[in-house]
Amino acid sequence: MLTDTKKVIKVIVILFLSVTVILQSCKKKRSDMGKILFQKTKNKVFNDVDPDSLAEVFKKVLAEEKSKLNYPQVLAAHYSKNGYDPVFVMDHIFNKDLTSAVGYFQRANEHGLNPELFKADEIAKLINKFFDPKQIKTVDDAYRAIAELEILTANSLIRYSNAIEYGLINPKYIYARYYTATLRPDSAAIAKIFEITDMKRYLDSIQPKDTAYIALQKQLASGTTAEGMSAEETKRFILLNLERLRWKNKPHDKKYVIVNIPDYRLDVIDSGRSVLHMKVCVGQGRNMDGEKTLANYVDTDKVDNPNRRSTPQLNSMIHSVDVNPVWNIPKSIATKEIIVAAADDKYYLDNKGITVYKNGKEVDPDDIDWATAEKEDYDFKQQPGDENSLGKIKFLFNNQSSVYLHDTPAKDAFRKRMRAVSHGCVRLGDPQGLALRLFGPGKKYDTIAEDMGMDNPEPTTINLRPKVPVYITYVTGWVDPDGSLQVRPDVYGLDIVLYNALANVK
Repeated sequence: MLTDTKKVIKVIVILFLSVTVILQSCKKKRSDMGKILFQKTKNKVFNDVDPDSLAEVFKKVLAEEKSKLNYPQVLAAHYSKNGYDPVFVMDHIFNKDLTSAVGYFQRANEHGLNPELFKADEIAKLINKFFDPKQIKTVDDAYRAIAELEILTANSLIRYSNAIEYGLINPKYIYARYYTATLRPDSAAIAKIFEITDMKRYLDSIQPKDTAYIALQKQLASGTTAEGMSAEETKRFILLNLERLRWKNKPHDKKYVIVNIPDYRLDVIDSGRSVLHMKVCVGQGRNMDGEKTLANYVDTDKVDNPNRRSTPQLNSMIHSVDVNPVWNIPKSIATKEIIVAAADDKYYLDNKGITVYKNGKEVDPDDIDWATAEKEDYDFKQQPGDENSLGKIKFLFNNQSSVYLHDTPAKDAFRKRMRAVSHGCVRLGDPQGLALRLFGPGKKYDTIAEDMGMDNPEPTTINLRPKVPVYITYVTGWVDPDGSLQVRPDVYGLDIVLYNALANVK
């Protein structure tokens, strides 16, 4: 602990010295601020500008504009530490860098973003003011013009960079069941804005290079109309899937498993290509009939109110499999389904291989009147066998929703187009194929295959080493290699939630 404390103190001292050096260098560098501004603008008013007086006006403008800024505290902290040095005005306005930035802001609609978010027109007007002596007649006009342009430019650059690199929306704030690690902009990401030397080079460097993103951009630019959608609805559909692609929640692992909920599909990706894909069934949604669309929805659809049986979005590590698993039936399913079925059919529990427990002890279900029984008093376990709802194998990974990938005896659902039919877990169309891809040929896989084929199975747990990442995602649109736009039904209504979140960003 003492060593860590010393390290922290050392870092603070280094940061303090660095800030001091910056402050000193800034003041020294900008002592001829007025002279430089006069030379560039030919406006004599700027001759009387000095850094100390500018700092006082800068503080006032920051306070006045606080409610209009997206990052007032960040800006106040940065400029306070750096002597209110107007780096963007002094280093980027006269070489056309700021004009270049305005162009990027104005073209934000190429990303499905509203250019007004980045104040492009306001910045352009402020730039022009510097070259119009009729608009800057006094030194006070000059101080205010410098402060306003500097503050607005910094705010817009931070917002644009964050939007392009991380997305406008934090999915954790709008989705009730979102547990995927998603990187958001931090102080380091914001600090780099003030270190820009070449504006165009910087803005080019942050443009998304992902082929999937660029393909969707082309669809947006071409005005593609998806089948069954209007032109406006298609536009909305594309821009929200562009936003999803900007989120920093994508796998970077060489090998991983990915499930796309609205596509009802699982892929095993190895070295950038799918080496196994299969149909899956996922948890039930709140828009399974597809009646609610981006063009037709009500206020209640704007907030994520998921079906209690929906599958969460998450990422984790598959660490083991249970072959011929015992199913510890959740209370919610037991009280709403199992006991109801047992009351209707006295042979139901026995036929399904379900064992009943009360206070932790096994009891004879034939001695219980399920029509009048206190439902909360009983627990249920389904033993391994052909009737087990988890099938012959389940793939385990840590998560707070108690979901997993598993086999199922109910194969008919895989022949349906709409496969949001489970209680929340993901049912696999080819579970043994997934086991082979994860474990590879060898002793462990041979044990799995043998145990899955047993007539009188016993539960077996087999660890997976190394662990394999799993991502459960929600993506409704992408472009195939042949250039066709793929659309999937918004079975959970999450497109509507995201679209409205984007539409409400001011």
